[in-house]
Amino acid sequence: MKKFVKPSRISGSVKAPPSKSMMQRALAAGLLAEGTSIIRNPSFCNDALAAMKIVEGLGGSVNYTKEEVVIDGGFNPFAKVLDCGESGLAIRMFTSIAALHDAPITLTGKGSLMNRPMNMIGESLQNLGVEYTSNNGCIPITVKGPLKGGLATVDGSTSSQFLTGLLMSLPLAPEKSELRVEDLKSRPYIDLTMQVLRDFGVNIQHQQYATFFIDGGQHYQPCTFTVEGDWSGAAFLLVAGAIGGEVEVLSLNPYSRQADRAIIEALEKSGAKVSFTENSVSVKKDKLRPFEFNATECPDLFPPLVALAVHCEGTSLIKGIGRLIHKESNRAQVLQAEFSKLGAVIELAGGSMVIRGGGLKGGIIHSNNDHRIAMAGAVAACASNGPIIVEAFEAVNKSYPEFASDFIALGGCACE
Repeated sequence: MKKFVKPSRISGSVKAPPSKSMMQRALAAGLLAEGTSIIRNPSFCNDALAAMKIVEGLGGSVNYTKEEVVIDGGFNPFAKVLDCGESGLAIRMFTSIAALHDAPITLTGKGSLMNRPMNMIGESLQNLGVEYTSNNGCIPITVKGPLKGGLATVDGSTSSQFLTGLLMSLPLAPEKSELRVEDLKSRPYIDLTMQVLRDFGVNIQHQQYATFFIDGGQHYQPCTFTVEGDWSGAAFLLVAGAIGGEVEVLSLNPYSRQADRAIIEALEKSGAKVSFTENSVSVKKDKLRPFEFNATECPDLFPPLVALAVHCEGTSLIKGIGRLIHKESNRAQVLQAEFSKLGAVIELAGGSMVIRGGGLKGGIIHSNNDHRIAMAGAVAACASNGPIIVEAFEAVNKSYPEFASDFIALGGCACE
């Protein structure tokens, strides 16, 4: 699908999409809680739908309406193969959860997930009593438990998602566990995991995120859980306001533990006017200046930050491109290649991305089947000098299927 996006004036209010990161964690916790849990403000993006299917394959019952998802929990796997779609969180989180079972379970997926590294998983699980095989460090992965607990070292340099899986599964192991984490990246996502665990009655202690102490034999408690608005998706809407007019995004928690809340810091550095209420964030266009920002802990912000930086007068610098190699695309290279088609000058050097601002001409870009590239292209068109055609726009369904309708509701001009 192609989207033809014209320069446009952005104005109005829109509700933030539900957080897919929080939704997937809540689904896993609901599975592990004996009893009925209710998830309100649910996400039905492709990643969340994949997680629902996995929960059913591991023994949970899932029913839903537009307003809520009801899970009758209880870990009792019957599926021998779990399809994670293209969700990196699902494959890395549910591998550890599946390892609670004493029979082999294979986890697989499709698309970009086929090439994303999983080699940080095997040794840790084996040290915790699990049999583990992979396809040369990639999927499919097969695990056979039961997960016993104990001592393990976890490599957090590529992703924190596997640590999330261990933190969710080890409280159900029979033994105490100690995890020693090396070079942890995306620490805010671990804060998010711990928040969900507390809401479902699970307690974990840690020392400076380097060592985690987990009592075995714990029990998840069913609960009613409300998914926060998603700062990752909202970042694109907020940037649209900064470069195209003004916008209010509702259902956003200004004090959220979500990593991508850091978009506010970048917007303020760029000169956009930002204001808050208890449940919303507003951004208004002003004279935009170049900015410097470290996105190591929030790499998903690179695409909206590039859309912002190309419209600033001067040269901006974003640190942390090493986190972008194993996303839905090699995002640093894709952002450079696709935005160069629109006249942007982007350099990759020394672990940083250097963007020379000054605006964009129109043109055609391809999402590379990466949802965040598709949204970045659409947002960047708001203040471009001509229309931008985004090819393979349907990639947005991975995280934010309502993006086009929300963008249009704010005055964005997008059509097929």
